[in-house]
Amino acid sequence: MSRSVVAGVDGSERSFAAAEWAAREALRRAVPLRLVHASPQLPGDVVPARARDTLHRLGEMTLQRVVTDLGARYPDLRAYCEQTAEAPATALLAAAQDAGLLVVGARGSGGFDGLAVGSVARRVAAAAPCPVVVVPQRQVEGFGGGTRAAARAAELVVGFDAHRPVTEVADLAFAVAEARGARLRVVQAWALPAEAVSPQTLFVTEEDRAIWEDQEVLGLSDALRALRAKYPQVTARTDVALLHPAQALLNASREADLLFVGRRTDGRAPEGRLGPVTHAVLHHTRCPVAIVPHPG
Repeated sequence: MSRSVVAGVDGSERSFAAAEWAAREALRRAVPLRLVHASPQLPGDVVPARARDTLHRLGEMTLQRVVTDLGARYPDLRAYCEQTAEAPATALLAAAQDAGLLVVGARGSGGFDGLAVGSVARRVAAAAPCPVVVVPQRQVEGFGGGTRAAARAAELVVGFDAHRPVTEVADLAFAVAEARGARLRVVQAWALPAEAVSPQTLFVTEEDRAIWEDQEVLGLSDALRALRAKYPQVTARTDVALLHPAQALLNASREADLLFVGRRTDGRAPEGRLGPVTHAVLHHTRCPVAIVPHPG
């Protein structure tokens, strides 16, 4: 967690929320905050110089507004500004190459009413080499501090599958929970086994369901044993739900401060891709989502 935190800023309320979330996280990591503004892409092959200059000045004003606002509230923050003429997603992906974390608003100044996640957020979430946090709205607080954390202890949620464990995602969730003194909820979705469905079986008995669920609970406990030993200070509880994985995570994260999900990297897809569970969660959750890349 020693590399800088990068945040994309485009003048929208959601980007201001992302910048504030990123500022809090940069302070907690004791690293600089790097604010990146990319000028909107104008149609046509040739952009008039006056239009370019106007966009550049507007970008400078936006960055100055954010730096002034954050500096007034977080005097110890080290913030740096960067303006680029590249497309927003391209600029953010380039900045993420040497970042520890990339933070973006769920939607920028483009799009339309009702759009949950914009194209820039989707692209960087699918392709960035570092973890990406997508912040959905202005009133969300960061880890600890703020009105929400003052009322209760911070709670983090991580999706986990004991049958195909992804240690990178869970390890980061445990590390963040330990650093923040937050509670961690480990969620595993499960489905009835194949033997539960047959022409002879019209329904599943409660006894059979309880046996299968106990097996899932024990498997999850075994899979988490090494992480619990590595992070003994973390209070982690498990939640095994007979639901679709996306629904299980959305239910568990309703009051969470941050939800961790994974994203499998694929060298054959240079633009990256989001799996169906991560895609669904990103479009429907109300809390910030951390998308953590991991090898397939």
